[in-house]
Amino acid sequence: MNSLTVDRTEKTQIGAMAALVGVQITFGSLPVIAKVVLAVVPAVALVGFRVGVTAVILALVQVFRRRFWLRERSDYLRFAILSLFGVTFNQLLFIGGLSLTKASNTSLLAVTIPIFAIVLGGLTGIESFRRATIFGLVLAVVGVILIIDPRKASFSSETTIGDLLIILNSFCYGTYVATSKEAITRNGAFRSMMWVFLFASVICVPLGVWSISTTGTEVISGRIWLYMLHIAVVATAVPYLLNAWALARVPPSTVAVFIYLQPLIGFALAAIYLGESIDAAFIAAAVLIFAGLYFVTKRPVKRVNTGRMET
Repeated sequence: MNSLTVDRTEKTQIGAMAALVGVQITFGSLPVIAKVVLAVVPAVALVGFRVGVTAVILALVQVFRRRFWLRERSDYLRFAILSLFGVTFNQLLFIGGLSLTKASNTSLLAVTIPIFAIVLGGLTGIESFRRATIFGLVLAVVGVILIIDPRKASFSSETTIGDLLIILNSFCYGTYVATSKEAITRNGAFRSMMWVFLFASVICVPLGVWSISTTGTEVISGRIWLYMLHIAVVATAVPYLLNAWALARVPPSTVAVFIYLQPLIGFALAAIYLGESIDAAFIAAAVLIFAGLYFVTKRPVKRVNTGRMET
């Protein structure tokens, strides 16, 4: 392997890592803004708006690029199924679970997403079980738990249904991450995400229209509409595209484990903008999470496909 090929591979890896950091930052803006919106707009209506706007934006981009149709006829069924796990079930289960359990429970149970993705990837043969991956995953999980503090969680009978919905949500998104790489790589990030959201909108948009009809749009101010647009574009379309672009270039386990940066970024932003203190536990958690990312992402380069990948 010549130095040019190695250099190109390293640049691709760095680009994918930067994209995954961007995913966590843009996703990280969702909870605060969504909390303001959900005080006025029903949860299912927000999901319908979020999915519908993203689908329209991506469709317009692909029509302009003249890259609308998928490469293989069988990919339409693949993306229809992926849309259920990656968007429809994922978002509806998350919102439903969040309304029935505590936020601390939700944060703690979110650590199961990379676990599901890595285990499913190994069981299906998409990705091999590596000791370094498992070790890195454990380190990152411990780091996240240090930040979240499990003592704040309360797994009682009152939250059981909500907790189960969050676990199902984690399973759905983990399944999506573990199984979508091949189809996304073949069709490119933009085209793939367009079809994922088009298929998801078939279910989510009608549900959203029905939901908003129960309250009416007259209660939604211009500021709330702008917040909803931000959620649809910045906190949905952008991270899903970056995630897909990275997934076409790195293993599913790498994409999954970067989710553990979300609480780290959230706490860091709280320290910067809200004046919250960074203690020893936060520093220890950061070290563990970054160590975990290192072990999961570091792997020997055996074969490089130098062909051009679509976007």
